[in-house]
Amino acid sequence: MAISARNLFKGKVTALKEGPIHAEVEITTTGGDKIVATLTEASVSSLGLGIGKEAVAVVKAPWVTLLTGTPEYRFSARNQLQGTVSALLKGAVNCQVTVALPGGSTVSAMVTNAAAAELCLAEGTPVTVLFKASHVFVGVPV
Repeated sequence: MAISARNLFKGKVTALKEGPIHAEVEITTTGGDKIVATLTEASVSSLGLGIGKEAVAVVKAPWVTLLTGTPEYRFSARNQLQGTVSALLKGAVNCQVTVALPGGSTVSAMVTNAAAAELCLAEGTPVTVLFKASHVFVGVPV
């Protein structure tokens, strides 16, 4: 599969909370990293999602926000994952930041060079990765 999104989390559906319009789907990777997606019930049905079903969660790098230090606020983003910066690739304006998660997955984020400097991002920096469940696409094997 070729796709432009940098963040692909392959795993299985480990939780499914269905409602009249939307559902919350949790996908757990083999390493134990958990990603939560909000989908329509129509999508849950058309994808045949159920507990134990293989699935992939897809998140575009620009939808990922990074947080360093101790937060002064709680955030509404359903996905809040602790990790460590494992690589930085600076461009003219933006920086691609790769974050290693405890379960072995990586998350790519695109931040401005100014934000990377303000957050003091460097390899080894502990960060929290934030992204909304509504920004997660879910796919299943054909």
